Amino acid sequence: MRDKKRKIKVGIIFGGKSAEHEVSLQSAKNIIEALDKEKYEITTIGIDKIGNWYRGNSNFILNASDPKLIKLNKEDSVSVVPSVNNSGQLISLGSKRSSSMDVVFPVLHGPFGEDGTVQGLLKLTGIPFVGASVLGSAIGMDKDVMKRLFQHAKLPTAKFLVFEYSDEVNFKKIKRELGTPFFVKPANLGSSVGVSKVKNEKDFQEALQEAFRYDSKILVEKYIRGKEVECSVLGNKNPIASIPGEVLSKHEFYSYEAKYIDENGAILEIPAKLSRAKIKQIQWLAIQAFKALCLEGMARVDFFLTIDGKIYINEANTIPGFTKISMYPKLWEASGISYSKLIDTLIELAIERFDRESKLKTKYQ
Repeated sequence: MRDKKRKIKVGIIFGGKSAEHEVSLQSAKNIIEALDKEKYEITTIGIDKIGNWYRGNSNFILNASDPKLIKLNKEDSVSVVPSVNNSGQLISLGSKRSSSMDVVFPVLHGPFGEDGTVQGLLKLTGIPFVGASVLGSAIGMDKDVMKRLFQHAKLPTAKFLVFEYSDEVNFKKIKRELGTPFFVKPANLGSSVGVSKVKNEKDFQEALQEAFRYDSKILVEKYIRGKEVECSVLGNKNPIASIPGEVLSKHEFYSYEAKYIDENGAILEIPAKLSRAKIKQIQWLAIQAFKALCLEGMARVDFFLTIDGKIYINEANTIPGFTKISMYPKLWEASGISYSKLIDTLIELAIERFDRESKLKTKYQ
């Protein structure tokens, strides 16, 4: 049992083998700056773009102020691997040195980090971690499975089609099914990477090539004209929802550039200008989506709100952005939970879940 008088040893894992690598670095930088150094002892763990793990030094990110040039600093860092012996340790390669941790905050966006892979490794390592567990993470990453679960739970979501890389994809058939414009996106990615808004057949061929660059399965989704509204969810078994906010994008849609590169690419209107009844409906749907996907810890649930008042759930993000212009922490700040308190709560939720699961029997008697 951890001594409550000493600092909590928290590991922050960031980077990763993902097209969202740079977003992760930005999020990690903000979280590390916000952590109370009197309360936490921090270990930074960077994963490079080919999957190597490094225990970082104090200058763990280069070009931190420029989202276009930001990168992981591997110089003077120590290569490490997780110790799969239920000890919660990282073992340094080339030596017997280890770093123990009480809890890990995976600040990883996209495949090989947000999709259950790292979560499974951390469970084997025997260490609490922030956010959804293996199942919820995997479901939340795959937009096809996610939306099928929304449909099963009778939650409103836009009509969509799914194609594998080997399928024959016909623009005219899709146009008859969904109309134009429509969206093409990789099934297993986030931050709008690889996403295209398609208006004609030429756009479609380019969109297919772009989406299949990142995944072997793609989603083709009906375009819903309306407001883009987002709601943050926090908790384990009894989650709560923040006030919703609206994204007013100055780009064609809320693209990667609008989210993370162009600080003036979107206006975040918090709170969203909605009736009290509509706010309550969105909060309720956000919590239902969270539960339908077996999530824990945190998620940001994204919606479309049409001019005639219909609400459609777009998707849930299990490790939402934590950059200085990200919606998830901003919505909680507006709801009365500061950035630093939010991080404290997420760490507490991770430890609470771990303690609960540790009481389960693993042997049959």
